[in-house]
Amino acid sequence: MLENLKKLCSLDGISGREDAVREEILRQIAPHCQFKIDNLGNVIAFKRGKQRPKNKLLLSAHMDEVGMLVTGITPDGMLRVTTVGGIDPRVIIGRCVTVAGKYPGVIGTKAVHMQEAEERAKATPVDKLFVDIGAKDKEEAEQLIRLGETVCFTSEYREFGDGRIKAKAIDDRFGCAVLLELIRQELEYDTVFSFVTQEEVGLRGAKVASFGVAPDIALVLEATTAGDLAGVEGAERVCRLGGGPVVPFMDRATIYDKELYDLAFSLAEQHGIPCQTKTKVAGGNDAGSISLSGKGVRVASISVPCRYLHSPSCVIDREDAENALRLARLFIDAAAQL
Repeated sequence: MLENLKKLCSLDGISGREDAVREEILRQIAPHCQFKIDNLGNVIAFKRGKQRPKNKLLLSAHMDEVGMLVTGITPDGMLRVTTVGGIDPRVIIGRCVTVAGKYPGVIGTKAVHMQEAEERAKATPVDKLFVDIGAKDKEEAEQLIRLGETVCFTSEYREFGDGRIKAKAIDDRFGCAVLLELIRQELEYDTVFSFVTQEEVGLRGAKVASFGVAPDIALVLEATTAGDLAGVEGAERVCRLGGGPVVPFMDRATIYDKELYDLAFSLAEQHGIPCQTKTKVAGGNDAGSISLSGKGVRVASISVPCRYLHSPSCVIDREDAENALRLARLFIDAAAQL
């Protein structure tokens, strides 16, 4: 699964431009299941198990990552951009990016030596940043780049420290890697899997996918913000690396099904899997759209805690990732027969 995570994180696929990620997923699942692609670009896969479940079960993860789109070109050949998804401008200045899938660039702003005190005191807004692709002027840049082209972070996958993993787009290529691993396995019950689009801009793909599948129960596989950093105390830490997969009871998009919430913790305890919940109602994921689709869906979520979410350098713990996969496999077998 982690080798697959490395491969998926190396691909570029911001919201609405998930093509490369989708192609890799289709290549991997083709020998193992039936699948289709809907009008929003979601991949809906059906994996036959040994028996039919009492509850139609959907496992979902989103393919898209945060990034930027080109909105303009300055007279001196710099690119102006807008964000796709929630990006803190303080974490991207000086970062390397890839524009239009092939042109290297660097995100820049006025040098600190040239800034007034007021400018240095606050983050530079994204619309005041630029992407330098090395063009000498606007004419040269326009020969390479059109408005609307993608700008994606360039960030190497790396394992470091005591079982830590760093990469871009772990949110939510991690969930995709879990789903791919489960599809390759022999399953006890028939299961539907959805690899969805445009989560980072409003949970859009999941709404369409879930409406088409019409599941009874859905499990969302995700990455969620860990605040276990110096100077952050108590409930504000939300969850921590090394504490096991995260099963939330509520976030800003969803109040999760209580029976499914309890089931996840019960399974974790029975099988010796460390597990934690969020200590603060924060964030949200595709469960918010899935729960409201069709006649309504009972939802749960299993997430890997992740530091520096929505940055070029997301960080997770290897054991948390492996335990999330273990818990997801146990969960689908139990939920299918509730």
